[in-house]
Amino acid sequence: MLDHRAFHHEADAVLERLTSRGVAAEVITQLKTLVSNRSEAIGHLEALRHKLNEATGEVQQKAKAGDMDAVAAARASLKGLKSEIKDAEELTNQAQEQMTELLLTVPNLPHESVPVGADESHNRIEREVGEKRAFDFEPKPHWEVGEKLGILDFERAAKISGSRFVVYRGAGARLERALIQFMLDRAFHNGYEEIAPPLLVRPESMQAAGQYPKFIGESYETLDREFALIPTSEVPLVNLHREEIVEEAQLPLRYTAYTPCFRREAGAAGRDTRGILRQHQFNKVELVSYTTPEDSIEELERLTGNAEQILKELGLPYRVVTLATGDLGFAATKTYDLEVWIPSQNHYREISSCSNCGDFQARRSQIRYRPESGGQKKKAKPKLVHTLNGSSLAVGRTLLAILENYQQADGSIEVPEALRPFFGADRIDSI
Repeated sequence: MLDHRAFHHEADAVLERLTSRGVAAEVITQLKTLVSNRSEAIGHLEALRHKLNEATGEVQQKAKAGDMDAVAAARASLKGLKSEIKDAEELTNQAQEQMTELLLTVPNLPHESVPVGADESHNRIEREVGEKRAFDFEPKPHWEVGEKLGILDFERAAKISGSRFVVYRGAGARLERALIQFMLDRAFHNGYEEIAPPLLVRPESMQAAGQYPKFIGESYETLDREFALIPTSEVPLVNLHREEIVEEAQLPLRYTAYTPCFRREAGAAGRDTRGILRQHQFNKVELVSYTTPEDSIEELERLTGNAEQILKELGLPYRVVTLATGDLGFAATKTYDLEVWIPSQNHYREISSCSNCGDFQARRSQIRYRPESGGQKKKAKPKLVHTLNGSSLAVGRTLLAILENYQQADGSIEVPEALRPFFGADRIDSI
C-alpha cells in the first residue's frame, strides 16, 4: 500500500508515476480528495481536543477561585465540546477508512529505472544467456513429447479435475521431484532458510501480500471464505513477520519454500490451453527476502542471480527482461522476468518473475525493523522493511523447457547433467 503522505508532498510525481501504470485519472483525483478530507478531519479533531484542554484548565482555575456558578456553566460547555469531539472522531475514522479502502486498490509506484510503457511491448531486454540448440529434426511441443513417453497424462487429469491439469507419471513425476530438490538445494547453499508453510491462508494474509482486494475472484477459496488456497508461497512467506519488529542486524532475512500453487487464471481464457504452461495447479520454489530500503535494489540483483543460476546449471537458454510500468505486477516497484527458450514456439516464455516490492507489502502488513542505534542510548524509531520475491523456478515450466530443449530424435529426453544426481539417470527413454 502506498504512503498517503506522498499525495501531499510529492503529488505531481505520484500522479505521473501512477498514470504510467495505467491508473485512471479519476481514481487518482478521488484519492487526493480522500487524503485531503482525512487531513482536514484530523486537523479539526486536534483543534477540538486543544480547545477541550484549554477549557478544562479554565474550569480548574475557576474552581480554585471558588466561582462555582462559573464552574457549573463551564462544565455544561465542556459537555457540548466532548459531544463535538465524539462526532469528529467518527468523521475522522470514516475518512481514514475511505482513504485506506481506495489505497488498497492502487498499485505500487514504479522505480525510476523502470521503462515507461503501457504494455509488454515496452519491456527492456537486459541480456540473453546461453546458446539455443540447433536441431537436426523438427522439435516437438512438450505435451507431444511427454504423452509419447507416457510421463504426462492430460486425458486422465481432465477426467479427474477438468482442463488445465496434468498427471505426472513415472519418470515425469520423478523429474518434477528432482527439480524441486535441485532448486531447494541451490537455495539452501545461497543462504535461504527453507520453510514449509500452510497452503490455506486467511483473507488478511492475502491482503497483506497485495493479493486482496485486487485479485479477489482469481484465487480458490473455501465455501465460507475463511481461507484461500495460496496462489504462490510468496503469500505465507511475506506474512511470516506480519506485525513484527525485527532488529536491523537480523536483515536480510531470506526464505525459500516449495509449495503447490493454485490459480483460477480467470483472465487468461483461451491462452496457452495446451500443455503445462498455464495450469490451475502447479509447483513452484519461491525465494523471498526482507531487507533495508538502502539494500533492496542490490538484493533484487542478488535474488535474480540466484534464479538465473538454476537456468545456467540446467543449460537452458534464457533472457532477462525489465518489465515496463504498464506490465508490472500490482505490488512490484521493479521486476525482472526470466524467460526461457521454448524451441517448438521459437519464442521465450516467462519462467520466473523477480520483484522488489519496496515497502508496499510491509506497510500493509506492518513489518518493521529497528535501525541500529550506533551506540546511542535512545532506541531508533522502527522503519518499514522492503520485501522482495522471485520464483526459483516455476517447476512445471522448467520441466517443459527440459522436455523441449533436451529432446532427442528418437523421442527420448537427455537429463541435464546437473540434475542427474537428483533424478538418478541420464536419460528418459521412449517407450
